[in-house]
Order: sequence, then structure tokens, then C-alpha cells
Amino acid sequence: MIRVAAVGDVHLGEDARGLLRPALEHLADLADVLLLAGDLTRHGTLEEAGVVADEFGDLDRPVVAVLGNHDYHGDRQDDITKLLEDRGIRMLEGTSARVEVGGECLGIAGVKGFGGGFAGKCASAFGEREMKDFVEHTIERSDALRRAMLELDDVDHRIALTHYSPIPETLRGEPPEIYPFLGAYQLGEVIDECGADLAVHGHAHFGCEQGVTPGGVRVRNVAQPVIRSAYATYGLGS
Repeated sequence: MIRVAAVGDVHLGEDARGLLRPALEHLADLADVLLLAGDLTRHGTLEEAGVVADEFGDLDRPVVAVLGNHDYHGDRQDDITKLLEDRGIRMLEGTSARVEVGGECLGIAGVKGFGGGFAGKCASAFGEREMKDFVEHTIERSDALRRAMLELDDVDHRIALTHYSPIPETLRGEPPEIYPFLGAYQLGEVIDECGADLAVHGHAHFGCEQGVTPGGVRVRNVAQPVIRSAYATYGLGS
């Protein structure tokens, strides 16, 4: 069985240095890979990203991550990505990674995603240019996830890693009025179309942990305010 650890929305600032590292020192005893589901920083500064690197970098298990909306706030997302990659964290954005575990290959496709809402209560690419831009960005990021997942046609297990949610079920507990800003059905459609053993996301601090796509893929909201721990663990395979 492949053991997957995951957490999102840690929102580390410069005053949080050393907060999570002690809980990660024995990660190898509990997990084969660690996934980070975005919102690693508070305001998307390089100083905050340095704290993230100190907490999650140079671990004895592979770490694979996507950024979240907070990490984009300072318009330094490319610099943050490079800083984290320089510390051994594999960053995904419409790309994929492979991890070898006990003779099996785990494939991880990652993208930040975006909002837009869910079937019956969603935005559409109609009207003002600003609304079209919003929805078109959602579609573009969903297409990027599709391309990344299709790259993983030869793996034993496949995970979709996003920041925004692919389903509404893991948003239960959030005000319904803000669902369109927490996720998009297009992400869920791609996951069902391409197939996955697990989908992991964050972003919804007041949501719930467990859900499932219409096609039956397990979805887990690993926002730290939801899982209330340094990370949650999930098993793939027998």
C-alpha cells in the first residue's frame, strides 16, 4: 500500500518558523510522499516562502506541491516556485510528477485550479469581458489538469492535486454564497474523465474532509483548519 500524507492552507508567516518541522521529522515512518495543496504562505512573499522551504524542504520523503491563491497575492509566484524547488519540493502547475514506491509508480497531476461554481449554480462565459475572463481561466486551468493527468497513462496509481475544490461536497460548512469562489465543476469533470485513485485539495477552511466525484473518485479536503493536524494520511492500493 502506498501511504500518502497531505496538507494545505498552512499559511506560514515569518513568525511560524519551526512550527511544523517537528511533526515532519518522522514523516518516513508514516508516509511515502507528502502533498501540499496550496496556500503555503499568508501573503505570497518570498520571506514567507523561505519559511515554507525551511519547514517542508529537504525531508526524507518526496514532497509535491501546488500553490494557492494566497501564494499568488504578491505576484511573486514564479519566484516562490523556484525557491521551493531549489529546496527539493516538486512544484506542479499543469504538470505531473512520478514517485516510485515499493516497485509501484505513483503519478501526481497538479494545478492550482480556480473558481466558477458547480452544476446548476455556476458562472458562464457570457456577457462582460471580465466575466468571460474569469470563466475562461477556470477552463484553461482545468484543461491544464487534463493534460497533466494524460501524461500519467503508465502509472500504477494516480492522484489529482489542486488548491480549489473539484466538488461541492467537501465545501459543506462554508457559506453557499461563496462556493463559486472555492472551486469549479470543470476540475471534477476532468478528474472523472481521466480517472484517479484520489483527488486532494485545500482552500475551504470551513468545509469537510471527505467527498466523492460523480464518477466515484475519492476527494479529500486537506486544508489544515479541516484536518486539524500537521497532515492527514491516506492509503492507495492493497
